[in-house]
Amino acid sequence: MSILIGKDTKVMTQGITGKTGAFHTRLCRDYANGKSCFVAGVNPNKAGESFEGIPIYGTVKEAKAQTGATVSVIYVPPPLAAAAIDEAVDAELDLVICITEGVPVRDMVATRRRMQGRRTVLIGPNCPGVITPDEIKIGIMPGHIHKKGRVGVVSRSGTLTYEAVGQLSDVGQSTCVGIGGDPVNGLKHIDVMRMFNEDPDTDAVIMVGEIGGDDEENCARWIKDNMTKPVVGFIAGVTAPPGKRMGHAGAIISGGKGTAQEKLAVMEECGIKVTRNPAEMGRLLRSVLHA
Repeated sequence: MSILIGKDTKVMTQGITGKTGAFHTRLCRDYANGKSCFVAGVNPNKAGESFEGIPIYGTVKEAKAQTGATVSVIYVPPPLAAAAIDEAVDAELDLVICITEGVPVRDMVATRRRMQGRRTVLIGPNCPGVITPDEIKIGIMPGHIHKKGRVGVVSRSGTLTYEAVGQLSDVGQSTCVGIGGDPVNGLKHIDVMRMFNEDPDTDAVIMVGEIGGDDEENCARWIKDNMTKPVVGFIAGVTAPPGKRMGHAGAIISGGKGTAQEKLAVMEECGIKVTRNPAEMGRLLRSVLHA
């Protein structure tokens, strides 16, 4: 196992009977060890039924008690997604991955407050999920482009995660974590970087950031002081005009802060090898691996 999830992880899907939840649960179940990993669904209106052989329970707590699932993936619609996270936290799951896009920021502020001091780790919302190649995928990423290897990937951008992975097909990945681009979310770059630094199965990391906020700068300073493995970085949004949101809800330059140039400058100062061309991420990573 690399970080967060592995072949023995037991997963439940909250929102398993919705169109999106059904589609992606099916793909995840059919990937690698998915048949033994995806053990439950949750829908209070369909308790006692099943989805293609996966039993559906009325509550997260019941699904955990009956199947031993410790991880949840959420495809619940935006108005109810934060409540679904709350339910998983109250059931003391280890990890919750919220794929849902468009969760109200106000809801997430309340949910993050509720999570303080609790055991549950949150990834997302508005994220592609997490994959440990050839073991388990939880989320919406295309499984076939991922290959087992020793490079970690952490990214705020879904599509740029896939781009980085596609460029690493010959090297392979240990775990790929899409943390999502919302302004109020769970794990940040720095949290995942700590895990990769301690992971014996990871030799180097690609870190993909976006404009907005200061998470990448905070992570870069931590890397300078603590990281024992090489890191390659890219920031999306070099051409973004101030005050205009680009893609993700959190990708906005405000008050002159959070620009791509600022982030790249701090990352370079902290010893991270950066590229301003997303097509160069893989080549740069290979150069630091073989240095």
